[in-house]
Amino acid sequence: MTYLDYDALEATPLVRDPYDFIIVENFIPKDLLPKVSADFPDVPGAGSHPPSELDIRGHFAAVMKELDEPRFKSAIERKFGVDLAGRPSMYTVRGYTRERDGEIHTDTRSKIITVLLYMNEGWEPDGGRLRILRSSANLDDYVVEAPPNGGTLLVFRRSETSWHGHKPFIGRRRTIQLNWVTNQAVVAFEQARHRVATRAKKVAALLGA
Repeated sequence: MTYLDYDALEATPLVRDPYDFIIVENFIPKDLLPKVSADFPDVPGAGSHPPSELDIRGHFAAVMKELDEPRFKSAIERKFGVDLAGRPSMYTVRGYTRERDGEIHTDTRSKIITVLLYMNEGWEPDGGRLRILRSSANLDDYVVEAPPNGGTLLVFRRSETSWHGHKPFIGRRRTIQLNWVTNQAVVAFEQARHRVATRAKKVAALLGA
Protein backbone atom coordinates (compact mmCIF):
# COMPACT_ATOMS: atom_id res chain seq x y z
CA MET A 1 0.00 0.00 0.00
CA THR A 2 1.27 3.47 -0.87
CA TYR A 3 0.24 6.57 1.05
CA LEU A 4 1.74 9.03 -1.44
CA ASP A 5 0.54 10.05 -4.90
CA TYR A 6 3.67 9.61 -7.00
CA ASP A 7 1.74 10.16 -10.24
CA ALA A 8 0.78 13.65 -9.05
CA LEU A 9 4.38 14.31 -8.06
CA GLU A 10 5.69 13.24 -11.47
CA ALA A 11 3.04 15.30 -13.27
CA THR A 12 3.79 18.50 -11.35
CA PRO A 13 6.25 20.73 -13.23
CA LEU A 14 9.21 22.29 -11.47
CA VAL A 15 8.74 26.04 -11.01
CA ARG A 16 11.96 28.08 -11.27
CA ASP A 17 10.65 31.56 -10.44
CA PRO A 18 11.84 32.92 -8.08
CA TYR A 19 13.68 29.69 -7.16
CA ASP A 20 13.18 25.97 -7.73
CA PHE A 21 10.05 24.59 -6.04
CA ILE A 22 7.01 22.37 -6.49
CA ILE A 23 3.64 22.24 -4.75
CA VAL A 24 1.60 19.04 -4.99
CA GLU A 25 -1.91 19.17 -3.56
CA ASN A 26 -3.36 15.99 -2.02
CA PHE A 27 0.02 14.23 -2.12
CA ILE A 28 -1.57 12.17 0.64
CA PRO A 29 -4.86 11.21 -1.08
CA LYS A 30 -8.07 12.50 0.46
CA ASP A 31 -9.29 9.05 1.46
CA LEU A 32 -6.09 8.33 3.41
CA LEU A 33 -5.46 11.69 5.04
CA PRO A 34 -7.94 11.20 7.93
CA LYS A 35 -6.24 7.91 8.86
CA VAL A 36 -2.79 9.47 8.81
CA SER A 37 -3.99 12.55 10.67
CA ALA A 38 -5.56 10.38 13.38
CA ASP A 39 -2.14 8.84 14.07
CA PHE A 40 -0.28 12.16 14.13
CA PRO A 41 1.84 12.07 17.30
CA ASP A 42 1.24 14.29 20.30
CA VAL A 43 3.92 16.97 20.43
CA PRO A 44 4.84 18.97 23.56
CA GLY A 45 4.21 22.44 22.19
CA ALA A 46 5.56 24.52 19.34
CA GLY A 47 8.89 24.11 17.62
CA SER A 48 10.50 21.22 15.75
CA HIS A 49 10.59 17.78 17.37
CA PRO A 50 12.76 14.81 16.32
CA PRO A 51 10.81 11.59 15.70
CA SER A 52 12.99 9.79 18.27
CA GLU A 53 11.22 11.79 21.00
CA LEU A 54 7.69 11.10 19.77
CA ASP A 55 5.28 8.18 19.60
CA ILE A 56 5.49 7.43 15.88
CA ARG A 57 2.99 4.72 14.99
CA GLY A 58 0.27 3.48 12.67
CA HIS A 59 -0.50 5.25 9.42
CA PHE A 60 1.71 8.21 10.33
CA ALA A 61 4.68 5.88 10.77
CA ALA A 62 3.91 4.33 7.40
CA VAL A 63 4.02 7.73 5.71
CA MET A 64 7.37 8.55 7.30
CA LYS A 65 8.72 5.17 6.22
CA GLU A 66 7.59 5.78 2.65
CA LEU A 67 9.23 9.22 2.55
CA ASP A 68 12.46 7.51 3.58
CA GLU A 69 12.37 5.00 0.74
CA PRO A 70 14.46 5.27 -2.47
CA ARG A 71 11.38 5.87 -4.62
CA PHE A 72 10.67 9.27 -3.08
CA LYS A 73 14.33 10.28 -3.05
CA SER A 74 14.70 9.32 -6.71
CA ALA A 75 11.59 11.30 -7.66
CA ILE A 76 13.01 14.42 -5.99
CA GLU A 77 16.40 13.92 -7.65
CA ARG A 78 14.77 13.72 -11.08
CA LYS A 79 12.48 16.65 -10.48
CA PHE A 80 15.19 19.00 -9.22
CA GLY A 81 18.09 17.62 -11.25
CA VAL A 82 20.10 17.05 -8.08
CA ASP A 83 22.29 14.16 -6.96
CA LEU A 84 21.50 13.27 -3.34
CA ALA A 85 23.79 10.24 -3.19
CA GLY A 86 25.70 10.36 0.07
CA ARG A 87 23.57 13.21 1.38
CA PRO A 88 21.88 12.23 4.64
CA SER A 89 18.29 13.10 5.45
CA MET A 90 16.76 14.29 8.69
CA TYR A 91 13.19 14.65 9.90
CA THR A 92 11.38 16.88 12.32
CA VAL A 93 7.70 17.05 13.23
CA ARG A 94 5.75 20.20 14.05
CA GLY A 95 2.34 20.30 15.64
CA TYR A 96 1.90 23.94 16.67
CA THR A 97 2.93 27.36 15.45
CA ARG A 98 3.91 30.35 17.56
CA GLU A 99 3.39 34.02 16.70
CA ARG A 100 7.06 34.46 15.79
CA ASP A 101 7.13 31.42 13.51
CA GLY A 102 6.96 32.12 9.82
CA GLU A 103 9.40 35.04 9.75
CA ILE A 104 11.06 35.42 6.36
CA HIS A 105 14.15 33.23 5.93
CA THR A 106 15.97 31.03 3.39
CA ASP A 107 16.84 27.97 5.55
CA THR A 108 20.39 27.25 6.67
CA ARG A 109 23.21 26.66 4.19
CA SER A 110 23.60 23.06 5.39
CA LYS A 111 20.24 22.19 3.82
CA ILE A 112 20.08 21.13 0.17
CA ILE A 113 16.41 20.25 -0.33
CA THR A 114 13.53 21.07 2.03
CA VAL A 115 10.36 18.96 2.00
CA LEU A 116 7.24 20.06 3.86
CA LEU A 117 4.25 17.72 4.05
CA TYR A 118 1.20 19.28 5.67
CA MET A 119 -1.34 17.17 7.53
CA ASN A 120 -4.18 19.49 8.39
CA GLU A 121 -7.55 18.33 7.09
CA GLY A 122 -8.75 21.89 6.56
CA TRP A 123 -7.32 25.39 6.78
CA GLU A 124 -9.46 28.52 7.11
CA PRO A 125 -7.09 31.05 8.80
CA ASP A 126 -5.32 33.70 6.77
CA GLY A 127 -2.11 33.10 8.72
CA GLY A 128 0.09 30.02 8.47
CA ARG A 129 -0.02 29.78 4.66
CA LEU A 130 3.56 29.51 3.49
CA ARG A 131 4.52 31.98 0.77
CA ILE A 132 7.24 31.60 -1.86
CA LEU A 133 8.75 35.08 -1.78
CA ARG A 134 10.74 37.18 -4.23
CA SER A 135 12.79 38.92 -1.55
CA SER A 136 13.51 39.18 2.16
CA ALA A 137 11.84 42.56 2.43
CA ASN A 138 8.15 42.05 1.78
CA LEU A 139 5.87 39.19 2.84
CA ASP A 140 3.28 40.41 0.34
CA ASP A 141 5.67 40.10 -2.63
CA TYR A 142 5.03 36.42 -3.24
CA VAL A 143 4.65 34.07 -6.19
CA VAL A 144 2.34 31.52 -4.62
CA GLU A 145 0.85 30.66 -1.27
CA ALA A 146 0.65 27.07 0.00
CA PRO A 147 -2.12 26.52 2.54
CA PRO A 148 -1.04 23.79 4.98
CA ASN A 149 -3.97 21.48 4.37
CA GLY A 150 -5.08 18.36 2.59
CA GLY A 151 -1.80 16.51 2.51
CA THR A 152 -0.14 19.29 0.50
CA LEU A 153 3.51 18.71 -0.42
CA LEU A 154 5.90 21.64 -0.81
CA VAL A 155 9.51 20.99 -1.88
CA PHE A 156 12.15 23.60 -2.67
CA ARG A 157 15.85 23.82 -3.38
CA ARG A 158 17.61 25.84 -0.71
CA SER A 159 19.62 28.80 -2.00
CA GLU A 160 20.70 32.26 -0.91
CA THR A 161 17.44 33.58 -2.38
CA SER A 162 14.98 30.86 -1.31
CA TRP A 163 12.99 33.33 0.77
CA HIS A 164 9.79 32.04 2.34
CA GLY A 165 7.54 32.81 5.29
CA HIS A 166 3.94 33.18 6.35
CA LYS A 167 1.62 35.51 8.22
CA PRO A 168 1.50 34.87 11.97
CA PHE A 169 -0.62 32.03 13.24
CA ILE A 170 -0.92 30.69 16.78
CA GLY A 171 -2.30 27.20 17.17
CA ARG A 172 -2.23 23.70 15.77
CA ARG A 173 -0.45 23.37 12.44
CA ARG A 174 0.76 19.85 11.62
CA THR A 175 3.80 19.32 9.42
CA ILE A 176 6.48 16.77 8.62
CA GLN A 177 9.72 18.40 7.54
CA LEU A 178 12.35 16.38 5.70
CA ASN A 179 15.70 17.82 4.68
CA TRP A 180 18.57 16.42 2.71
CA VAL A 181 21.66 18.04 4.17
CA THR A 182 25.36 18.36 3.42
CA ASN A 183 26.73 15.78 5.87
CA GLN A 184 25.97 13.55 8.85
CA ALA A 185 27.43 16.04 11.34
CA VAL A 186 24.56 18.39 10.52
CA VAL A 187 22.04 15.66 11.32
CA ALA A 188 23.73 14.83 14.62
CA PHE A 189 23.87 18.47 15.70
CA GLU A 190 20.35 19.43 14.66
CA GLN A 191 18.70 16.30 16.05
CA ALA A 192 20.53 16.71 19.37
CA ARG A 193 19.50 20.36 19.57
CA HIS A 194 15.86 19.58 18.89
CA ARG A 195 15.95 16.58 21.24
CA VAL A 196 17.05 18.77 24.17
CA ALA A 197 14.33 21.31 23.42
CA THR A 198 11.64 18.63 23.15
CA ARG A 199 12.63 17.03 26.44
CA ALA A 200 12.59 20.42 28.15
CA LYS A 201 9.08 21.05 26.86
CA LYS A 202 7.93 17.65 28.11
CA VAL A 203 9.27 18.44 31.58
CA ALA A 204 7.62 21.87 31.53
CA ALA A 205 4.31 20.27 30.56
CA LEU A 206 4.56 17.80 33.44
CA LEU A 207 5.25 20.65 35.85
CA GLY A 208 2.39 22.66 34.49
CA ALA A 209 4.65 25.46 33.35
